[in-house]
Amino acid sequence: MGTRARYLFIRILEACNADCFMCEFALSRDTFRFSLEDFEDLVPKARDAGVGYIRFTGGEPLMHPDVVELVRIGAAAGMRMSLITNGSLLPRMAAPLAEAGLAQVIVSLDGSSGATHDVYRRSPGMFDSGLRGLRDAAALGVLPRVNTVVGPHNYTEMPRLQEVLTRAGVRQWELSALKLDRSITYPDAAQVRAVCDPIYDADPAALLVPMGKRFYGDTPQEQTLFFDGSVTPRAAEPLCHVADDVIYVDGKYGRMYACSCIPHREGDDGPGGAPLRERGVIRLDTPVFRAHADYFRERGPEVCNGCSTTAAGYSDDVARLGAVGAWHY
Repeated sequence: MGTRARYLFIRILEACNADCFMCEFALSRDTFRFSLEDFEDLVPKARDAGVGYIRFTGGEPLMHPDVVELVRIGAAAGMRMSLITNGSLLPRMAAPLAEAGLAQVIVSLDGSSGATHDVYRRSPGMFDSGLRGLRDAAALGVLPRVNTVVGPHNYTEMPRLQEVLTRAGVRQWELSALKLDRSITYPDAAQVRAVCDPIYDADPAALLVPMGKRFYGDTPQEQTLFFDGSVTPRAAEPLCHVADDVIYVDGKYGRMYACSCIPHREGDDGPGGAPLRERGVIRLDTPVFRAHADYFRERGPEVCNGCSTTAAGYSDDVARLGAVGAWHY
């Protein structure tokens, strides 16, 4: 592990108030909520396992009635607390979250204005709420980040979105490729490169530049796989370093995984995670979990169906540099 702090991701609920066409949790009314008691039990064990960063995912985490207290518990234990949200509830919750110790907020924005983003997310007003919430959070000292899902439907919007986010003071940006249970066709790969290469090649002193790999790949080989076969970029061989540093907890089903992408996959090629509890007691870094993580460290670049661009870039950076800066992932 070296000096790198590990990342703990927790899906604290599956309910959501958005209707995003590419998401399995769209308009979910699932009643599961990760409890304060379980989180209080988990935090010291996470610290013992080398975790320094905790991110809440969902569903929509801001629908959790105890999300502010969950942030407070983690921050009081010395964790850098983060959450990812669709942004609809963020304007009214930014202040209590910041007061509780939230270090980073990630808002999903998939277009350069409400005229496009709200259509893709099928949720009127969500773009304006998300952008306003980001500005409010940043003014309160919370690091603002945006995640964008890119596909044939919206890639031409990305240069404009880059300008919008830069003006809004967003500090981090991830562009990740749309993944569906079918091949995704771009009519003209050269046009995608012409539109999007300047985004990645921009001067970071003037414009917000996305983290990680290009969503269509950095190398000619990656780009051929992406445009010809819908194969998204992943950690470079021979090893995936994300599996060393990530523990993803699916709260509802009580399972742990060595990457946040694995539990969303169909037809897992390897060990299906590990139980969060042994004999009813929460435990991290169990032998079963380590076997699962070892498998994907060694086989992930071969068997996985693609990373987020940030995860792929993180693994490459660890392989190249031996370390990455805080909040790179």
